[in-house]
Amino acid sequence: MRHNRGRRLRLQLAAVPAVVGLLLVSACSSAKDSASSTGASGPGVSQEPCPRAINKEKGCLYLGVLSDLEGGPFAVLGRQFNEGQLDFWKKANAAGGIGDYEVDLAQNTRNTAYDPQKHAAAYQQVEPNVLALAMSLGTVNTQAVLDQMNTDNIVAGAGTLWSGWQFPDTDKGLLIETGYSYCTEAVMGLDWFADNHKKPAKIASVVYKGDYGGDYAEGAKRWAKANGVEIAAEIQTGPNAAVGNQDGPVGQIVAAAPDVVVLATGPAETAEIVGKAAQAGYKGRFLGAGPTWNGALLKTPAAPALIALYNATSPIEGWDGASAGIKAAHDAIGDKQPENWGYVYGFAMSYAMKALLDKANSSNRLNREGLRAAIDGLEVDFQGIAPKQTYGAKPDVKRLASVIIAPDPAAQLGTKTVLKDYKGSTLAKISYDAPCVAS
Repeated sequence: MRHNRGRRLRLQLAAVPAVVGLLLVSACSSAKDSASSTGASGPGVSQEPCPRAINKEKGCLYLGVLSDLEGGPFAVLGRQFNEGQLDFWKKANAAGGIGDYEVDLAQNTRNTAYDPQKHAAAYQQVEPNVLALAMSLGTVNTQAVLDQMNTDNIVAGAGTLWSGWQFPDTDKGLLIETGYSYCTEAVMGLDWFADNHKKPAKIASVVYKGDYGGDYAEGAKRWAKANGVEIAAEIQTGPNAAVGNQDGPVGQIVAAAPDVVVLATGPAETAEIVGKAAQAGYKGRFLGAGPTWNGALLKTPAAPALIALYNATSPIEGWDGASAGIKAAHDAIGDKQPENWGYVYGFAMSYAMKALLDKANSSNRLNREGLRAAIDGLEVDFQGIAPKQTYGAKPDVKRLASVIIAPDPAAQLGTKTVLKDYKGSTLAKISYDAPCVAS
């Protein structure tokens, strides 16, 4: 009797680990089944919470950032791009994230110093760990890894406005850009100049060699041809770290004496060109692409010339704007103030990545292949920071608009908005069914 009771007890105790093991397997299977049912899988998707999780019950989606954070011509802007994105996702995570997940950028952020080789090396470092790239800064830099991105099914937020990103055949359906292209930016900027100053008799361009500068210069050429205006000079330059100084371009500007010079350089080169040209007696004006401006230039000796002679265009609303998106950015940064407009751009471009993640999640395809497929037909509302946009379709030049800005020492970030949502007439007259310059 005692023997049988002991045997039954041993059998019951022996069964406990098996039951517990079955429960554990069932729990693990449920978690995996849940992730599988939403299509959340592959690199960059973790059932563990993010390192800085707000809700530790949620998993984590890891995104990468490849940007000029130190040592390159756009480092001052690049750091603010990054801050804007980080604050956007902090706010988005606090509001619930993406379904059962929050989003992390910090773990896979790398400095590329705006160098294609460093960009490619950084891509190899982060690729195994990320679902997508929240930022790939620079046209040539992104082109350096585009084939590998295609193989890896990695989509990216475009920290570059090359016209090729607006055509699926060119960007391989992988880039989500915000706003317009450098090419169309030049066209709209020159329309504004003609409307608000005078129609120039001749123009000149000073641009970085490559697809950023080349795209912008081509837009200026198309505008000039459509409006019967002479191109007085087409000047290529590079960052001062590569070419030393801008004395050559300044000499050519003074000699050509155009009514307006369009610029697609970095901020430091812009200050030197405008300041030295004015000092040399140039009487015309300057119109810069968005990346030429940084409010810190008002602390340089070129400040008086910039205030008197320079305007810039931007694809996004200024910090002094009143849209719901700008109000969200103000709320995200709190009591601080951005160092420059790069913060707003980083915040603005994150709307598109969030919309993409939301679409893939709602389609139960929260993986690399699902994100890539979700770009086609993706509709994004930027809450007024930028015009609404549909991806994967032929670019609609009718929707394009530019924000015109001017240096102003009294304004926040040293910049005031002269005009929001400017739309010129020339884009409707020119062909825009392929990239303005080839890759």
